[in-house]
This record gives sequence, structure tokens and C-alpha cells, in this order.
Amino acid sequence: MSKSPLLAALLAIAFASIASAQQPPTPTVRIRGAIEAVDGSLLSIKSRDGADMKVRMTDNVAVFAVVKTDLSEIKQGSYIGVTAMPEPDGTQKAVAVHIFPENQRGAAEGFRPWDLRANSTMTNATVAETVKGTDGQNILVKYKDGEKKVVVPPDTPVVTFVASDKSEIKPGAKLIIFGAAKKEDGTLEANRVNIGRDGITPPM
Repeated sequence: MSKSPLLAALLAIAFASIASAQQPPTPTVRIRGAIEAVDGSLLSIKSRDGADMKVRMTDNVAVFAVVKTDLSEIKQGSYIGVTAMPEPDGTQKAVAVHIFPENQRGAAEGFRPWDLRANSTMTNATVAETVKGTDGQNILVKYKDGEKKVVVPPDTPVVTFVASDKSEIKPGAKLIIFGAAKKEDGTLEANRVNIGRDGITPPM
């Protein structure tokens, strides 16, 4: 009698055990708000909807300042994130643009829903072309799965990220944490914090 069915059954059990031992991805929370207090690595934050939140920074937390820059800094080849509202003609009307440093090229590339406003979107992509138009700057961005046409009105906030340190983290500063990890005990932990410099509220 062939041992193949028995072997197949044993392999199936082994694979099932391995799969069940694998941990699911840790859920993350996006946080926008203002720092109310700093106690060592623990941040007390008032979120934009008024909730009081506690977030613990990891020992190796990366701190970035969100700094104002100019629309002219968006050039062909720039890697940018566009927070936008969809227009009836299929274009995206930017409400904020952030320029990534070169060492963050490719971060979260693609097009997705966003939670800045109802129905808002986020596109992280490379600028293929940029042309001045009647309503602002017309930008074509391309990402691995497609492309988007974006109109950037003249009054759109444009920011960039600058590597910084914990001296930026102080009461009153506005921040955005893109993905605070929610631990099994319900606590939140962040390995990156983005702080608005000089009173800026991160616009994305």
C-alpha cells in the first residue's frame, strides 16, 4: 500500500500548524493632533477629533520635521505624496502635497483612499511631468500600477520631511503619526513621528 496519502496528510497537518503559529499583521492607527504632554517616551496627544490619546515612542523612534516648501520644488522625477479630492473629469485636485526625501523614494507607492476629508485620496508617486495651467500646476504622476493627473492650485500647502530629533517633540507641537501600532493590551506604539515645525499643522 502506498504511503503517499499518509504522507500528504502529515504534511497538511504540519503546514496547518505552521500557518496557525504565524502572527497576523499588527493593526495600525493614523493619528493627527497636538502634543499636550511628554513624559519620557510617552506622548499625551489631543487628536483632531478631541480624543485624548497616549502613544509610546519606540527606543529607536525616527523623528521628522514637516517643513514648508515651495511649489517650484516639485520637479520632474520628484517622489511626492498628493492628498487630493477626486474631480468629475477624473483628475485629482490637490489639497496638500508632501515631497519625500530621496532616501524615502518608493514609500507606500500607489493610489488609495485617505482620511483627511470625506472621499479624499492619497497618491504616492513619481512626477512624470509638470506644466503650469490656468488653475495651478498640472502634474502627471506615475506609480507601479498606473498614473494620475493632478491639479495643484496656487494656495495648496506644500511641505517636505526633514530628518530631526526629539527636540522637536514638545507640548503644543502638531503632529501626524501615519501608523501607530496597536498592541494586544490596547496601547499604541510609534516608531516614527512627524512634527510640524514652526507651528505648522501637517496638512496631509
